Amino acid sequence: MPELPEVEAARRAVEENCIGKKIKRSVVADDAKVIDGVSRSDFEAALTGKTIVAAHRKGKNMWIQLDSPPFPSFQFGMVGAVYIKGVAVTKYKRSAVNDTDEWPSKYSKLFIELDDGLELSFTDKRRFAKVRLLKSPATVPPISELGPDALLEPMPEDELFKALSKKKIAIKSLLLDQSFISGVGNWIADEVLYQAKLHPLQSAASISKEGCAALHKSLKEVIEQAVEVGADSSQFPSNWIFHSREKNHGKAFVDGKTIEFITAGGRTTAYVPELQKLSGDQAVKPQKKSTNKKNNDDTESESEEIEKNAKPKGGKKATQSRAKKPPAKRKSKASDDDDDDHDEKKPATGKKSKGSSGNKKSTGRKKSKGSESDGDEDEVKGKEEDAKKVQTGRQTRKRAI
Repeated sequence: MPELPEVEAARRAVEENCIGKKIKRSVVADDAKVIDGVSRSDFEAALTGKTIVAAHRKGKNMWIQLDSPPFPSFQFGMVGAVYIKGVAVTKYKRSAVNDTDEWPSKYSKLFIELDDGLELSFTDKRRFAKVRLLKSPATVPPISELGPDALLEPMPEDELFKALSKKKIAIKSLLLDQSFISGVGNWIADEVLYQAKLHPLQSAASISKEGCAALHKSLKEVIEQAVEVGADSSQFPSNWIFHSREKNHGKAFVDGKTIEFITAGGRTTAYVPELQKLSGDQAVKPQKKSTNKKNNDDTESESEEIEKNAKPKGGKKATQSRAKKPPAKRKSKASDDDDDDHDEKKPATGKKSKGSSGNKKSTGRKKSKGSESDGDEDEVKGKEEDAKKVQTGRQTRKRAI
């Protein structure tokens, strides 16, 4: 999804090409899922005739300041993007609009025509973005609830260390928490942790001062370098994990080292085990689910994260389905012994209890050929009782005759 560098590239494109120009016409999409809390007609009327005076960004949010409020605000979601006709704006790789597509795109949510003929469009194919009309975007949610911007308000190293020491969650999850530091998304978090040689599941509170210094340095460098090239990933340094993080397992390498994939912070996470190692027993332990979901659009609870890594998909469900299966037919001496043992413990109703299959398995597996004396005695007794029943039956028939 678009992260700080991509949104900053969009902001700079608006700043460089649209400042001082008047909005001649605007077209708002009929899409209440994306256009949040305002009607099309009210939105269009609020923009027409206004002059663009600035473009602002915090974290992964951008808003355009006009000569009077309200102002259009953009939360980019998964594939939101800003396009200016005739202007090269860095395209997010999953964006829906290509140079050969119709203009404005059918996925356009807000189209603006300026008085000099320049045209701007905000598009969103997957409809996870939010376009709002706000009097003061920076003072109301979601922007007001964001943590310091990773580029504009970098946290001092000593302050970062103090903040980490209070957080007993995985460092990857913490970096994705927009209320902690805003603007960091999945690919930036992976790159920063790789450059700092920190394991994604390392508890933030357990990171040493040296580790914090490396994290602080890599966070600054990765974001600044990405912004410097306008978020054009083809210009990212060749030794970044970014270039291989979406390759298939077993085919992903960086500097000759294998990239592995786990789930961390609720997201698929690329890391290099050879370099990013958990220190001792300081990995994140399973925790109760957090109820605070504000500004945390990229994260999941740590308990879910650990469970996903520790067990196969559908773990409990698979176990339950096996328990409901009827007992298998007898196929071996071991299964015969299991049934005999089970029958001794159950009431003489002829029905088997729901938990019988599990007991049968554990009992049968413990026995071996050299330790079946109890089963053999039961078998002999059973045969003697059957013989007596047969003899009694014969005598009864003879008397009847």
